[in-house]
Amino acid sequence: MVFLLRILSVIVLVTAVSCQRDNRGLVVGKIHKASKLATTEFTIDKIVHGTKTKKLGWFIKLSEARFIAYSKAKVTSGINLQNLGKDDIVIEDQSIFLRLPAIEVLNFSYPPADFLIDNTISDNGWASKITVFDQEEFFRQAELDIRNNLQHMGIVETTQQKTRNMLTVLLRSLGYEEVYIEFESNDLIIDKVPLIEEEA
Repeated sequence: MVFLLRILSVIVLVTAVSCQRDNRGLVVGKIHKASKLATTEFTIDKIVHGTKTKKLGWFIKLSEARFIAYSKAKVTSGINLQNLGKDDIVIEDQSIFLRLPAIEVLNFSYPPADFLIDNTISDNGWASKITVFDQEEFFRQAELDIRNNLQHMGIVETTQQKTRNMLTVLLRSLGYEEVYIEFESNDLIIDKVPLIEEEA
């Protein structure tokens, strides 16, 4: 609802000054104040697994401990209106054209509260034991794997379609007969998080 109200106020403002080319800077400034607008939420299930092996020398396996857990990552995606330029909105009579910024991951969370260890599968070997520190490493690697694969999970396509549908309905309700919406790219913008310390 907040998303629709913000977009509505922006479009009304653009319409009011669309005939005054010199006011485009003011319009874009107002749009930038709307900042980041979330349109889609995803929940990603992730099985976390790991092993810890005790060996005699290089080849003889004495014992192996296994760890299995279930986890969830929560991703919110949308667009950052601060990246909208003055030439990205064009209004001509009953037609409107929008060029929206690339889809961004606006929020990523991997809450420990959703971690569930499978004790029916996880077990310690007689000579090897998985510690709390080992578990933290397994979860860290799982989070890194999720982040590295977000681009391939359909987030861009789904968020683009949902954003396009919402804006089309809204703009037509404002009287625009022809609505054209495109995105500047099909990339997914993700803030990089240093999950692995770089070697000196």
